[in-house]
Amino acid sequence: MTAAAACSSYTSEVTERRGIPAASFVQDVQSYLSQSGLDVNSALAFLQERLQQYRVVEMKLLAQQRDLQAKIPDIEKCLDIVATLQAKKDSSEALVADFEVSEGIYSRAKIEDAESVCLWLGANVMLQYSCEEATALLQTNWENAKASLEVLVADLQFLRDQVTITQVTTARVYNWDVHQRRLRQATTPKES
Repeated sequence: MTAAAACSSYTSEVTERRGIPAASFVQDVQSYLSQSGLDVNSALAFLQERLQQYRVVEMKLLAQQRDLQAKIPDIEKCLDIVATLQAKKDSSEALVADFEVSEGIYSRAKIEDAESVCLWLGANVMLQYSCEEATALLQTNWENAKASLEVLVADLQFLRDQVTITQVTTARVYNWDVHQRRLRQATTPKES
């Protein structure tokens, strides 16, 4: 029986969240080891491997969270710009804006009667939309990004809980092993 199967079969409460396996808390180390068919070293190796897997997943989730946290303000800025263009569209007054051409280099432009805007979609793709279509698209993207961020935060919390449970279980298995060794030493007759 593999260590992963042993851990899964030990607790009926094992679940997962979006592919992140749940850790099972071990109440009784001796029964855990006997039911799983593992020795202490194998159980500790499995728990350390699981911790390493959790760390890899955490790094990926944190990178996704940083990307979303950077993307949301950009979408909000775009929404504000499109709203400004729509507000100026009905007035006879032209909109004067400074555009960044390159890092630190700006150009001034006079925008009159903006009926459409061009949005970067990614992968070097830019499409032209009417202001209303652009607002709808940006609003949908903003809502999706916010929802994704909430899911990521929940995933990170779940992951941190699993790391804590695995660390506690590792400590319990290790301490149980130390206790068993001391008991064996105490019962072993000493040579004089």
